[in-house]
Amino acid sequence: MSDETEHEKKNLYKPNLRGDDLREADLRQADLCKADLRQAIMREANLVGANLKEANLRGANLEGAHLINVNLRAASMHRANLSEANLEEADLRQANLTWANLRGADLSWATLPEGWREVLQDAGLL
Repeated sequence: MSDETEHEKKNLYKPNLRGDDLREADLRQADLCKADLRQAIMREANLVGANLKEANLRGANLEGAHLINVNLRAASMHRANLSEANLEEADLRQANLTWANLRGADLSWATLPEGWREVLQDAGLL
Protein backbone atom coordinates (compact mmCIF):
# COMPACT_ATOMS: atom_id res chain seq x y z
CA MET A 1 0.00 0.00 0.00
CA SER A 2 1.26 3.50 -0.77
CA ASP A 3 1.84 6.29 1.72
CA GLU A 4 -1.78 7.39 1.24
CA THR A 5 -4.21 6.53 4.01
CA GLU A 6 -6.61 3.68 3.35
CA HIS A 7 -9.46 5.85 2.02
CA GLU A 8 -7.58 8.91 0.77
CA LYS A 9 -8.12 9.73 -2.91
CA LYS A 10 -9.84 6.43 -3.56
CA ASN A 11 -12.52 5.94 -6.13
CA LEU A 12 -15.24 4.39 -4.00
CA TYR A 13 -18.05 4.69 -6.56
CA LYS A 14 -21.26 3.20 -5.21
CA PRO A 15 -19.67 1.38 -2.24
CA ASN A 16 -21.61 -0.19 0.61
CA LEU A 17 -20.29 1.38 3.81
CA ARG A 18 -23.55 1.06 5.72
CA GLY A 19 -22.99 1.33 9.46
CA ASP A 20 -19.19 1.49 9.10
CA ASP A 21 -17.11 3.40 11.65
CA LEU A 22 -15.34 6.08 9.61
CA ARG A 23 -14.72 8.36 12.58
CA GLU A 24 -11.95 10.88 11.78
CA ALA A 25 -11.31 9.16 8.42
CA ASP A 26 -9.39 11.09 5.78
CA LEU A 27 -11.69 10.97 2.77
CA ARG A 28 -10.56 14.16 1.06
CA GLN A 29 -11.44 14.21 -2.64
CA ALA A 30 -12.95 10.69 -2.41
CA ASP A 31 -15.53 9.68 -5.00
CA LEU A 32 -18.41 8.34 -2.91
CA CYS A 33 -21.04 8.90 -5.57
CA LYS A 34 -24.16 6.82 -4.82
CA ALA A 35 -22.49 5.32 -1.73
CA ASP A 36 -24.61 3.55 0.88
CA LEU A 37 -23.53 5.31 4.08
CA ARG A 38 -26.72 4.72 6.09
CA GLN A 39 -26.04 4.86 9.84
CA ALA A 40 -22.29 5.30 9.17
CA ILE A 41 -20.33 6.93 11.98
CA MET A 42 -18.38 9.74 10.34
CA ARG A 43 -17.79 12.09 13.27
CA GLU A 44 -14.93 14.53 12.59
CA ALA A 45 -14.25 12.87 9.20
CA ASN A 46 -12.41 14.96 6.61
CA LEU A 47 -14.46 14.91 3.42
CA VAL A 48 -13.19 18.18 1.94
CA GLY A 49 -13.84 18.22 -1.81
CA ALA A 50 -15.44 14.75 -1.81
CA ASN A 51 -18.16 13.70 -4.25
CA LEU A 52 -21.20 12.37 -2.35
CA LYS A 53 -23.68 12.98 -5.15
CA GLU A 54 -26.79 10.82 -4.66
CA ALA A 55 -25.22 9.16 -1.60
CA ASN A 56 -27.51 7.61 1.00
CA LEU A 57 -26.58 9.17 4.36
CA ARG A 58 -29.86 8.41 6.15
CA GLY A 59 -29.23 8.34 9.88
CA ALA A 60 -25.47 8.87 9.45
CA ASN A 61 -23.54 10.65 12.20
CA LEU A 62 -21.49 13.46 10.61
CA GLU A 63 -21.14 15.52 13.78
CA GLY A 64 -18.21 17.92 13.40
CA ALA A 65 -17.33 16.54 9.95
CA HIS A 66 -15.38 18.68 7.48
CA LEU A 67 -17.62 18.89 4.41
CA ILE A 68 -16.14 21.97 2.76
CA ASN A 69 -16.81 22.19 -0.99
CA VAL A 70 -18.50 18.76 -1.00
CA ASN A 71 -20.94 17.64 -3.68
CA LEU A 72 -24.03 16.42 -1.80
CA ARG A 73 -26.39 17.04 -4.69
CA ALA A 74 -29.46 14.79 -4.45
CA ALA A 75 -28.01 13.03 -1.38
CA SER A 76 -30.43 11.57 1.15
CA MET A 77 -29.60 12.90 4.63
CA HIS A 78 -32.92 12.10 6.30
CA ARG A 79 -32.33 12.09 10.08
CA ALA A 80 -28.57 12.55 9.62
CA ASN A 81 -26.64 14.28 12.40
CA LEU A 82 -24.80 17.24 10.84
CA SER A 83 -24.44 19.20 14.07
CA GLU A 84 -21.30 21.34 14.19
CA ALA A 85 -20.36 20.12 10.67
CA ASN A 86 -18.60 22.52 8.33
CA LEU A 87 -20.60 22.62 5.09
CA GLU A 88 -19.05 25.76 3.64
CA GLU A 89 -19.58 25.95 -0.13
CA ALA A 90 -21.29 22.52 -0.15
CA ASP A 91 -23.69 21.76 -2.99
CA LEU A 92 -26.91 20.57 -1.34
CA ARG A 93 -29.26 21.09 -4.28
CA GLN A 94 -32.02 18.47 -4.38
CA ALA A 95 -30.71 16.93 -1.14
CA ASN A 96 -33.17 15.47 1.35
CA LEU A 97 -32.53 17.17 4.71
CA THR A 98 -35.80 16.11 6.34
CA TRP A 99 -35.32 15.81 10.10
CA ALA A 100 -31.55 16.32 9.74
CA ASN A 101 -29.83 17.87 12.77
CA LEU A 102 -28.12 21.05 11.53
CA ARG A 103 -27.53 22.70 14.94
CA GLY A 104 -24.30 24.66 14.84
CA ALA A 105 -23.52 23.60 11.26
CA ASP A 106 -21.68 26.14 9.12
CA LEU A 107 -23.62 26.55 5.88
CA SER A 108 -21.74 29.64 4.67
CA TRP A 109 -21.91 29.94 0.89
CA ALA A 110 -23.60 26.54 0.63
CA THR A 111 -26.06 25.95 -2.20
CA LEU A 112 -29.22 24.77 -0.42
CA PRO A 113 -32.25 22.86 -1.68
CA GLU A 114 -35.02 25.12 -2.96
CA GLY A 115 -36.92 26.69 -0.07
CA TRP A 116 -34.51 25.58 2.65
CA ARG A 117 -32.68 28.89 3.09
CA GLU A 118 -35.89 30.50 4.36
CA VAL A 119 -36.69 27.55 6.61
CA LEU A 120 -33.23 27.60 8.17
CA GLN A 121 -33.29 31.37 8.61
CA ASP A 122 -36.69 31.15 10.35
CA ALA A 123 -35.29 28.48 12.65
CA GLY A 124 -32.29 30.67 13.49
CA LEU A 125 -29.83 28.24 11.92
CA LEU A 126 -28.51 30.70 9.30
